[in-house]
Amino acid sequence: MPLGKKTVNHYLNQQKELFGNQLYISSNTKSPETPINNNNTDLQQYYFDIKDCLECSLGFTRTNFVFGVGNPTADLVFVGEAPGHNEDLKGEPFVGRAGKLLDKILAAISLSRKDIYICNVIKCRPPENRNPSSKEIEKCRPYLDTQLKMIKPKAIIALGKIAANTLLENDLALKKMRGETFCYKGIDVIVTYHPAALLRNPNFKKPCWEDFKMIRKTYLKIK
Repeated sequence: MPLGKKTVNHYLNQQKELFGNQLYISSNTKSPETPINNNNTDLQQYYFDIKDCLECSLGFTRTNFVFGVGNPTADLVFVGEAPGHNEDLKGEPFVGRAGKLLDKILAAISLSRKDIYICNVIKCRPPENRNPSSKEIEKCRPYLDTQLKMIKPKAIIALGKIAANTLLENDLALKKMRGETFCYKGIDVIVTYHPAALLRNPNFKKPCWEDFKMIRKTYLKIK
């Protein structure tokens, strides 16, 4: 049965809300016996399952629930700390100054947002961009775990100390974690600076670039 214009528009608006301007189209031409990759559908449904979360106080102050964007079958997942002001308004991670810098760094290693997946530990903006509390992380952590389980990346790039501490369940300083490859449920974890830290302290740009060159060489096989 042909889909009506209203139905199509509703679907496209849902896709844009979840995945931004990147549209993933699945084919129904495969036989029932052939497994179909359902990562996109699963992630989309999971978003609608949890987007009205009120498990902690951040749910009552947010403008938008910031789920994540990108390729649902990405080899690399970038995990930040929490949405900021611009992310809260748009409902998409890394869209402010830090996000623009991240885009430039990605381009320098031959990647763009359509190649990777980006999300945060916390899905709602903490007031005044404060650090999330341990209780807020505890409530939101299962959402991140489920996203990673669905995507099944080869590596997770933890952007900043809070993202790294959450994934690795430690309290190490960022400088103690850089340059090492850790493991999260069988997935490699690489720790580097959050782009916002580079804006605050340009001295971090050089070591951050070293980290990204390692990522390029190890996971993209580009020297």
